[in-house]
Amino acid sequence: MIQMKEKKLSNFLAKQVANLASITKAWKVALPPLEKVAYKIYVDKGDPVKVGPRRQREDKFYIASNVVRAALKAYDKGSPAVRDRMVNLFLREFLTSTNKNEKVKQFKAEYGIIPPGFLTISPEGKCNLRCKDCYAASIAKGLPSLSANTVESVLHEKYEKWGSWFTVISGGEPFVWHDGDVDIIEIAKRHQEQYFLVYTNGTLIDKEKAKRLAEVGNITTAISVEGFEKETDERRGKGTYKRILAAFENLRNAGVPFGISVTATPENAELLISEEMIKFYFDEQGALYEWLFQYMPIGRGVDVARQVSPEIRTRMWTREQEIVRKERLFFADFWNGGTFSSGCIAGARAGGYLYIDWNGNIYPCVFVPFWKDNIHDLFSQEKTLTDALFSDLFKGVRDWQLSYNYMCPPSSRGNEIRPCFIRDHHKIAHDLFIKTESKPGYPSAALCLRDPEYYDAMIQYDDELAELLDPIWEENYRESVGKVK
Repeated sequence: MIQMKEKKLSNFLAKQVANLASITKAWKVALPPLEKVAYKIYVDKGDPVKVGPRRQREDKFYIASNVVRAALKAYDKGSPAVRDRMVNLFLREFLTSTNKNEKVKQFKAEYGIIPPGFLTISPEGKCNLRCKDCYAASIAKGLPSLSANTVESVLHEKYEKWGSWFTVISGGEPFVWHDGDVDIIEIAKRHQEQYFLVYTNGTLIDKEKAKRLAEVGNITTAISVEGFEKETDERRGKGTYKRILAAFENLRNAGVPFGISVTATPENAELLISEEMIKFYFDEQGALYEWLFQYMPIGRGVDVARQVSPEIRTRMWTREQEIVRKERLFFADFWNGGTFSSGCIAGARAGGYLYIDWNGNIYPCVFVPFWKDNIHDLFSQEKTLTDALFSDLFKGVRDWQLSYNYMCPPSSRGNEIRPCFIRDHHKIAHDLFIKTESKPGYPSAALCLRDPEYYDAMIQYDDELAELLDPIWEENYRESVGKVK
């Protein structure tokens, strides 16, 4: 009975937040009281097993409410189509997910597991830039690409069978891809039931493309920067930064929501979370979010030493908590921010995701370059994408998640500040790839799998990271009898 009342109240709050968007600016006054009620529901009364210990419930509350704030800002500044999709798609699904829940129940009844919440797909491997360290640049020239029919088949299945309304497009450069007259914007136009996040270098977003994005309404672009002009041009090529600023202007003028995507290395990690960086991109340029990806030593020119050091990563965690909790911004670091997502989301975990590249290979994660199934092979055998969820590789990832932290009691939950399957727990990942005879996605992945120096360096990194981050987890998140924070 109590759970039913909480569910009804939760749905009521969700509808009130969505309604606020239709009254421009009103949400700035009305949202804080609604957040206080939501805090009581999700933090004070939240399930410690399903949601996590109290500090983690707070993390999830803040990141979720920051997403809502960003969405309402997008509505304020959006084109008519953006406003429509923000209220009638994004906020509706993010806050209530009525359609999703029914399909998830059907899927679980048929397959015994909850389906992933979304997927990332890279229909094109080619790019108009050649950035240092890019995982996509690990592949030789002459790349294949996915057909529009394949992309649409994937989108149809994920929505109809999984109840998944959110899709991430990556690459290569997504705005390079086309199949005849069909490009990414046309795909989004055909699938108004889904919301698309497109990772792009931004250099191809001219006024005409921004206008088309504004007309479809269900796309947000995450544009890659490395800091300011010096850092960005050093990695992406001279003149890139100025083209990015022009893209920001085109998107603002057209009313298209956008954010930034950054890659942290030892050289720029602390700049990317600095007050100067936040002020410039959020306040002056109008970015609504920042996705932070720490450098992963799996791509072209693999160099373990270019990972953010455990010491810097620890300082980053402290600053990132401040950005989310005090500055109330939509900011996500996929390695330090595991408490926002209940740890690793790879392997098509419930609420998690999988990745499909331009070859059709299906990976547990964008940063896990090993696969067992290919979408073209599955379709030729009259199978579906869902069949890939049950490979021994994917099941192995999910089994580890369940043993380490996911849905575990607060007293036995593993450290979610170091959640990454392949990076923070490299031995587990390495052994699983060997055991399942998983196929490397590109040559450097195969070399890393058999290179003892690479393996030893990754294990050393994990050990040093645990020494610094485990005490933070124990102090702030561990809950046991007699200790509830």
